[in-house]
Amino acid sequence: MRITFLFILFNILAVCVYSKQSSDSIAYKLQRKKINTMLSQRSQKFSQYNESLAKHTGIFGLQVKKDLRHSNDILMDIVKTDNDIYLELKILLDYRVYQQAQAQSHANETEASTIGYMNTINKLRKQIEALKADAEEQQQQEEKIRNILIIAVLALAALIFLMLTFRKRKRPPVKAKRTTRTTKRRT
Repeated sequence: MRITFLFILFNILAVCVYSKQSSDSIAYKLQRKKINTMLSQRSQKFSQYNESLAKHTGIFGLQVKKDLRHSNDILMDIVKTDNDIYLELKILLDYRVYQQAQAQSHANETEASTIGYMNTINKLRKQIEALKADAEEQQQQEEKIRNILIIAVLALAALIFLMLTFRKRKRPPVKAKRTTRTTKRRT
C-alpha cells in the first residue's frame, strides 16, 4: 500500500514537472521567434539604409541634407533595433540558464528520489525477510508445541490404558461381604 502510494505520488510530481518544463520551453520558443522577427526587421531596415545612401536627389546627382537625415534616421532606427535585439537575447540567454539550472535541479531531485526509493525498497525487503524469518520460526515453534502436545496426549492415553489394564489384572474378584448383622442373628 505504501509503495503504491509513493509510486502514484512520484507520477503526479513527474507530470507537474513535465508540464512546467513544457511551458518554459514554449516561452523559450516564443522568445526565439520574437528575436528572429526583430532580426528580419533589422535586415529590412538595413536594406532601406542602403537604398537611402544610394539616393541622390540633389542637383548634379548629389545628396542633399534631407537625404542624409533620412539615412541617419534609418541608421538610428537600426541601432535601436540592435539594442532591443541585445535585450531580448539577454532574456533568451537568461531563459537558457534558467532551463539548465532547472534541468540540473530536476536531475538532482530525481537522483535523490531514486536513492530514497532504493533505500525504501531495501528497507522493505529487509522487513519482509525479517517477517518471513519470524513466521518460519513461529511456525517451527508451533509445530514443536503441537508435536509435544500430541506426544503428551499419547503418553497420557497410554498411561491411562496401562493403568486400566493393570488394575483389571490385579483386582481380586469382588466377593460378597458378610455383614455382621446376619451372623449375629444366627447365633
